[in-house]
Amino acid sequence: MPDSQIAPKVLFVTSNRIGDCVISSGMIREIGRQLPGAAITVACGRPPAPLFRSAPGVDRVIILDKKKAAGHWVDLWRQVVGTRWDLVIDIRGSALAWLVPTRRRCVYNRSWETGLAKVEMISRLIGAAGTLDPELFLDDQARGEAAAVIDPQLAAGPGPGPILALAPTAHQPGKSWPADRWGALVERLKAEPRFDGWRFMLVGGPGDHAPAAPALQAAAARAIDCVGRGDILASAAAIDRAALFVGNDSGLMHVAAAAGRPTLGLFGPTEWWLYGPWGPTTRTVASNETRGGFAPIEALSVEQVFAAVLALHTDFIAAPGPAAP
Repeated sequence: MPDSQIAPKVLFVTSNRIGDCVISSGMIREIGRQLPGAAITVACGRPPAPLFRSAPGVDRVIILDKKKAAGHWVDLWRQVVGTRWDLVIDIRGSALAWLVPTRRRCVYNRSWETGLAKVEMISRLIGAAGTLDPELFLDDQARGEAAAVIDPQLAAGPGPGPILALAPTAHQPGKSWPADRWGALVERLKAEPRFDGWRFMLVGGPGDHAPAAPALQAAAARAIDCVGRGDILASAAAIDRAALFVGNDSGLMHVAAAAGRPTLGLFGPTEWWLYGPWGPTTRTVASNETRGGFAPIEALSVEQVFAAVLALHTDFIAAPGPAAP
């Protein structure tokens, strides 16, 4: 077969974290624009891997399970070094990108982090003409798995109603707002006339039951429990059915923003200006609103978050714009 008919081969090394994988997901479409017909191999961690199973142009996903002495990088190198790549993109800035043959390399460097949002820096990495908006690649399997969890709970409750999705966990120290405050927030929202008839859907991974418990208990018959009930793409399909989303600085926050759901992200000692949710229907509330300043997430009061949720409702439910669901 002539070279002109061989599909370009692209290696996309992305993160072991769900959030960073979502942030960089706009790369998939851009690769197709720059190299039409490209066959994309994605290397990523196990939790975010389902995000790419239905992504256009992706024909292989290599899962990187962390090993001692960087053994996972050695394993990946062995799997990819024998291929002559047309493009290698590495958002982790690893040495591997320099150790495999390729016509072109795009390797992330953390020294570039001087004020732009991470989404914008990722876009510049590949030389995109504009900002690459994050995207979810939902499939029928994910939608079916979400429906199997949500629909029976909707039918068993007081009525279908709009859904407010809540993600009360983050898997990095210091990023989770205290669980009891999530319960207090739900109590405030249940008493708020603007949320009459709303259902409160808790989302999270297999180990997130304890942080979600106070909010589930507060929501009572109006609760929908989607914690640990599927992989990340099933969780994304569940969030896609929500009218609003509120969550910690986490992968699920970025999932909600990529789905186009009006999203409120809660920030403590992390860079909201760098890692905030991306898109026109997103907002943040931080324990320290000064750029470059930090405070523990515990400094965020229930009243502050409640007010931010009401503002989100005002902006996108009470007076919805074109981007609202």
